[in-house]
Amino acid sequence: MDLHTITAYDLAHERGDLAIGPGEAFVAGGTWMFSEPQLHLHRLVDLTGLDWPAVTLTADHLEIAATCTVERLSVLSTTERWRAAPLFRQCAQALLASWKIWKRATVGGNICLSFPAGAMISLAAALDATAVVWTSDGRENFYPITEFVTGSATNVLAPGDVLRSIRVPLSALEAPTAFRKIALSPLGRSGAIVIGRRDTNGGVALSVTASTVRPYVLKFHELPSEPDMSEALARFVPADAYHSDSHGTADWRQAVTAVLAEEVRIELSNREYPA
Repeated sequence: MDLHTITAYDLAHERGDLAIGPGEAFVAGGTWMFSEPQLHLHRLVDLTGLDWPAVTLTADHLEIAATCTVERLSVLSTTERWRAAPLFRQCAQALLASWKIWKRATVGGNICLSFPAGAMISLAAALDATAVVWTSDGRENFYPITEFVTGSATNVLAPGDVLRSIRVPLSALEAPTAFRKIALSPLGRSGAIVIGRRDTNGGVALSVTASTVRPYVLKFHELPSEPDMSEALARFVPADAYHSDSHGTADWRQAVTAVLAEEVRIELSNREYPA
């Protein structure tokens, strides 16, 4: 879609180029930005000129740049280095987007939109990722993804702030995972995504996204029983966190989340502990 109100489009090359004011916004892939009118904007600042490496491996974490495309991210599933590697493609496919969108859509864009069905939010929540934020006053802040996304289409970013990357601890990548997703129609937006992870210490993490307005992660010291899992969902995921829209009602989302959580629990119980 042509954005007729845009009168300036600038490519950022360094952090100093990221200063914006009213009526100005950042853009990376732009697959959502150019999907509907943006009548409140007159200038866009393109982050891709910063040339951030798509992925960077350090001694203790994997850093995924906000400008990393969904296509590039999905390639990480081909590695045999991490037991959680299948999640990259599983979450990418949860977008149900064409290959053309995969080539342009970015990890950061999906997270910053903060829609409940944001598949990159599902990935980040399942892997205990931390969001790295460049603030407008030159600082660098860190937020667990469960704190970064605060509600449906809301997050902690203040005007002028930029999501720089997400950092995934290698300990999470080394753990086996189980992925479940449901939608009202085969090509519909995700109604619920539940992902489980069984860590090397025997602990289990269960993430709930898409069915709720923000991500929730439940932690257990050991593989929970079905009653314990059910009790934890009821206790730590408020009933009013489940939302209703054209892709599913709140009561349906709550019910299917419980079903998927039990399927994940059973799958994890049949998985071996990480070596």
